[in-house]
Amino acid sequence: MAAARPILGLVSLIILAGGVLLQFFTVLSGSVNSSPENQFYFLEASNIGKIPNARNSSRWTFFAICGVNPSNGHNTDCGASVPALAFDPPRNFYTEVNIPQQFIGTHQYYYMSRFMFAFYLIALVFSVIAIFTGLLALCSRLGGVVSALTTTVALFFQALAAALMTAWTVKGRNAFRSGGYSARLGVKLFAFTWVCITFLHTIAKTASLRLRLIVARFARSWLKKPIQITQEKPPR
Repeated sequence: MAAARPILGLVSLIILAGGVLLQFFTVLSGSVNSSPENQFYFLEASNIGKIPNARNSSRWTFFAICGVNPSNGHNTDCGASVPALAFDPPRNFYTEVNIPQQFIGTHQYYYMSRFMFAFYLIALVFSVIAIFTGLLALCSRLGGVVSALTTTVALFFQALAAALMTAWTVKGRNAFRSGGYSARLGVKLFAFTWVCITFLHTIAKTASLRLRLIVARFARSWLKKPIQITQEKPPR
C-alpha cells in the first residue's frame, strides 16, 4: 500500500496536468493566432453580413471576436484582445440594426459571459496551485491535505464556468438561428471545458479519499495514546 501511494500520486499529477493544459487552451483562445489556438472558439455566427460592423462569420473566443479563414476554417482577423470579453452582440457590434430581438434590452448574456471569464481564471489559478501542492503530496501528508483543498476549489469554479459557458452559448446560438442566421457551438472548447471537469472531479475524489485516510489514521493514533493520570499529593 505504501509503495502504491507515490504511483497513485504521480498518476493524479499527470491527469491534473492534462486538465490544466486544456484550461490554458481555452484561456488563450483569441489571444494567440497560431495553431492550434486558432481552431478554438465558443460560438460562431454565420451569414450576418447585414449586421453593421460585424464580420460575415464571427467567432467569440475567450479574449477576442474573430473572423473565419475560408481556406482552412481557422480563426482569422481577430479583434483586439479584451479582458473579460462579454458576449453581447449590440455592444460587440455597436449597433442594434438587424440584431436578433433576444439580444436587445437584456444584460443576461453580458453577465453570464463576464462571470464565466472570471470563474475560469480562478479555476485555472487553483488548478496550477494544485499541481505544486500535489508534488508536495508525494512526500508529505500536509501536501496531500492542501492539494485536496485546492483541487476541490478548482473543481467548484470550473463547474460554475462550464455551466455559464454552456448557458450563454446555447442561448446565443438559438437566438441567432431564430433571427434567420446560421450559428454553431465550438465543439473543441466545449470538450475541453467538460473533460477538464471530469479530470478535476477524479483528482478531487481521489484526494478526498486520501484526506479521509489521513484523518482516520491520525484519529486512531491519537486514541491509542495512553492517558496519563497524575495524582496530586495530599496537603500536609
